[in-house]
Amino acid sequence: GEIRTGVGDARELDLEDASVDAVLLLGPLYHLPRRVDRIRALSEALRIVRPGGPVFAAAISRWAPRLDGELAQRLYERIGTVSPLIPEVERTGWMPPLFGGDFSAYCHRPGQLRAELRSAGLRVVDLVSVEGPAYLLHDVADRMADPLGRTVVLETARAIERVPELLGIGPHLLATGVRPR
Repeated sequence: GEIRTGVGDARELDLEDASVDAVLLLGPLYHLPRRVDRIRALSEALRIVRPGGPVFAAAISRWAPRLDGELAQRLYERIGTVSPLIPEVERTGWMPPLFGGDFSAYCHRPGQLRAELRSAGLRVVDLVSVEGPAYLLHDVADRMADPLGRTVVLETARAIERVPELLGIGPHLLATGVRPR
């Protein structure tokens, strides 16, 4: 079939109702700081996907700034201190530019992402931690090059990628919702 892509405001898509087979929201949710706007984007995805069609929604984990930024990437070395903004991000979800860059984002708790999909009318069928804890390994490339190391990394990822208590450990979440028939 035909594959179409487009750029636009996720809160107001220029597409007909039930006109697409699937929707990928791989960015909009973390660029919308207000819950009402995130739900509006999800509602638009629901509107344009055919009944029974999937909506894939990516989010940044609430703990990504601390675990990925501070711990894994050692960004504290760039600024010479632990960022005093990280506890505020964990409290509110809003991440202003933390390390001298210009990237800002909304950071979700796993249950909050699930709730936002439901609020938009989607039936949540899956929620996973995309990277899981493997990104914390400084030698992950070496482990993946070794057959046994690769097996251990992948089996660990599969074993915990859907464990509710561990979903937020990876920097990114991916929720799959389906438009009811």
